[in-house]
Amino acid sequence: MSEPDGTSRRPGRPPRTAASGSGGTTRRRGRPPRTEAADTRDRILAAAREEFSERGYEKTSVRGIAKAAGVDSALVHHYFGTKEQIFEAAIEVAFAPAFEAPAALTEGPLDGVGERMARFVFGVWENPATRAPLLAIVRSAVTNDTAAAVFRRLVASQVLRRVAAQVDLPDAELRAELAAAQLVGCAILRYVIKVEPLASADVELIIERVAPVVQGHLTAP
Repeated sequence: MSEPDGTSRRPGRPPRTAASGSGGTTRRRGRPPRTEAADTRDRILAAAREEFSERGYEKTSVRGIAKAAGVDSALVHHYFGTKEQIFEAAIEVAFAPAFEAPAALTEGPLDGVGERMARFVFGVWENPATRAPLLAIVRSAVTNDTAAAVFRRLVASQVLRRVAAQVDLPDAELRAELAAAQLVGCAILRYVIKVEPLASADVELIIERVAPVVQGHLTAP
């Protein structure tokens, strides 16, 4: 008996089908039609965020991302390249709210920028929808050098330099980095390490205490 492509098939052997993942999920091999490309890319990216969130950078593999997305590993490489590049793409999507931070500097007088920045940052962390992916990103960055380099590059280019550009004072980049260190440090202690009483303190109290320090970093002579 012959297959449609002319190759022989032993009696009783079922026809060959597309490769399948666990649980019978069909896994598409090769590149999808052009009309499906955008949906496939989004599905891979969503699977990557999920894998990095659950497993961290070191334990996540391209093969695992492909399996979760229901595609072949080669297709993951086709759209995103290396694991490092996939991680960076996942961070960029999950970290998107933080890219709006520079706008907080222009929504009022400069003498209130510390409170606006603190309120924005803690608002992102207090929101469960944005806190989960941020936790995964931070955990990966503090335990893996490659993940840390990606995180550092993205934060520096997308956030800190844009904030510094809004501060028309000497050492603007250093000021922005010190302000960010104050806010990120508090966020890690509160949401990642969960040090008490900071972890259970009212967020408005934290903003009240931290905002003047951030203000000083950004605008003090």
